[in-house]
Formats: sequence, structure tokens, C-alpha cells
Amino acid sequence: MSLNETYDNDNVFAKIIRGDLPSVKLFEDDKILSFMDVFPQSSGHCLVIHKQATATNLFDIDEKSLGEIMTATQKVARAVKDGLSPDGIRIVQFNGAPAGQTVFHLHFHIIPVYADKTIGDHASGGPAPTEQLEELAQKIRAKL
Repeated sequence: MSLNETYDNDNVFAKIIRGDLPSVKLFEDDKILSFMDVFPQSSGHCLVIHKQATATNLFDIDEKSLGEIMTATQKVARAVKDGLSPDGIRIVQFNGAPAGQTVFHLHFHIIPVYADKTIGDHASGGPAPTEQLEELAQKIRAKL
């Protein structure tokens, strides 16, 4: 997919928003949803999406919605920092398949970095057990 793709209402994140697919939720309101990444690059890797903006990437979203998702990303990242005590945090966002984007619904990755652990590659590896994701989610939720 390129930077000019039409939004697909059946992408995996749209299905999560509708409740057609399960997720381990961290935070949700009428506009924003944050949940654990099922293919984590690091322990505590989570995502933030806008539920109403049908943007495939950063270039498709209106300024108001962008402000809402950025504020939520900061809020969740603070909870990850306080709940998991990583040594650092990466906040990543991809635009277009050549840049590494695999789900064409604008989203931000919050990836905890631990000094003694290597981060996995983006969009690789197997799914994490739901129990493990839920345990991490509880620590993050407690700080939201």
C-alpha cells in the first residue's frame, strides 16, 4: 500500500473498534482506544488509535483528531513508564508499506525499552499469550 490508499473499514483495527476482534484494552473513550500489541516487540508494547478518524496514515488525519490521539499517546506512554519502569520508551508511527506500516489505520506504537533486552523486529514473531498481555495491561491501567 502507498501513502494514498483509501481507508478500508475491514482493517484489523476497525474490527477491534467494532468488537469483531478481541483485544487487551488499556484505555478507551468515545474517540480513542489503546490496547496491547498482540505481536509485541518488547514487554509492554501497546498501541493507540483514533476510533472516529478513518485515516490510513499521518497525512490523512485532521488536526483536531491528531491532537486527540497525540494527547492520548502521551497519557498511555506515561502510564507505561510509571507502570513498567522501562529504561526508555520508543514512540513510533509508520506511513506506507515501504516505511513498515502493516495496518492501514493510523496508529502509534509505545514500545518500552529495557537496557538488558533486545527489541524484536516490527511485525515479526508470534503472538504473545493473552494472559501475559493482561498481566502487563493491569500494571499500565493502574497508572492511567
